[in-house]
Amino acid sequence: MNKETVSCSVPHSGSDRVHKSYFDRSRKGEYTVLVPDMLPIHFKLIMAIYKQYGYNMELLETSTRNVIDEGLKNVHNDTCYPALLVIGQFMDALKSGKYDVDHTALLISQTGGGCRASNYIHLLRKALSETYPQVPVLSLNFSGLEKDASIEVGPVIALKLIYAVLYGDMLMLLYNQCKPYEVEEGATDRLLDSWQKKMGRLFTTKRGYMTTAKLYKEMLSDFAALPRKKEKKPRVGIVGEIYVKYSPLANNHLNEFLLSEGCEPNVPGLLDFVLYCASDAINDSKLYDNKDKRTLVYGIGYDVLYKFQKQQIKMIEEHGVFQPPHDFEHLRRCADKYIHQGVKMGEGWLITAEMAALAETGTKNIICTQPFGCLPNHIVAKGSARVIKQAYPEANIVAIDYDPGATKVNQENRIKLMLANAVI
Repeated sequence: MNKETVSCSVPHSGSDRVHKSYFDRSRKGEYTVLVPDMLPIHFKLIMAIYKQYGYNMELLETSTRNVIDEGLKNVHNDTCYPALLVIGQFMDALKSGKYDVDHTALLISQTGGGCRASNYIHLLRKALSETYPQVPVLSLNFSGLEKDASIEVGPVIALKLIYAVLYGDMLMLLYNQCKPYEVEEGATDRLLDSWQKKMGRLFTTKRGYMTTAKLYKEMLSDFAALPRKKEKKPRVGIVGEIYVKYSPLANNHLNEFLLSEGCEPNVPGLLDFVLYCASDAINDSKLYDNKDKRTLVYGIGYDVLYKFQKQQIKMIEEHGVFQPPHDFEHLRRCADKYIHQGVKMGEGWLITAEMAALAETGTKNIICTQPFGCLPNHIVAKGSARVIKQAYPEANIVAIDYDPGATKVNQENRIKLMLANAVI
């Protein structure tokens, strides 16, 4: 029998004898697959995709102190903050009594890069080994990792996941540009929810989800039709490590806080990070003179995804109401002014590029989210902030540290101090 379809526990290699439970795909309908709260808009679309393939997924939205405490109990306290939170959120859920642990699985994404994010899965299995050894962990990745424990990602599913990133980015952009100005409270949230459900239904069709031009036009029209106030609010960009940048749990609901402070959040899309990963593989082949089939695949993938981004930008510009995302090739040119594209650990040169592009296009107020334990992020982000401020004197950049010992009050006070000098 193939071990992908057998539910069992076997000792993992290593002296600590961590057990690794395999997920029984033939019984996937009996399991609840828990998903960490990283990208609420995007992940709900991804969950809708997997639902049609028989997976019952649930997005964890717990954000209590107990999540941090569980993380501290189960991983070393010098482990990076995102790992601590993801593992803490999973352990908190399993201990809540809400789930049948014999029919619960955990889903975690992996980039395959040099960041410790690729090793979360081993830390998670170690945390589970004593208390919940029967709980399998599934990996969602495109790097060939965890071949015997990865969730299904065939060509059709992979294509749908790409579209989920595109539509998730568009909805996040439109939401952030409408929510601060809505006349009727909650109208933007209801429209977002409506579109998430609509996209979930379209992903069950054969090709309905692929009509990007039609769907972008409908999204733009629907959000533009929302009654909005004419006032102008300070626009605040959010950059940094990918998990802390997007996750409400990790950044203490930063998006909501900025809205409550009368600001318009400006969060770069997930597609930028995907293109960043692809471009890094291409850069490596040039830097080390090592071209292979993998390089060719990444090159084709980059060209296709960049074409998708250009289409999205063009449609937003032609519609004329909303500000489009940054062109990724423009981001690369922005990075080249300050840093080499060979700097790719963590979010590497992408953080510098996003800060420079935001400052250049009118978003002068920038929050750089800094997770504890992410050394590349701290070096690149804090190191680049000074030269970007020199190039754009009006840039108002603040680095906010997120770690187990940092209080929400302290973080919000630092942001309020930055907003006191906000540039509109």
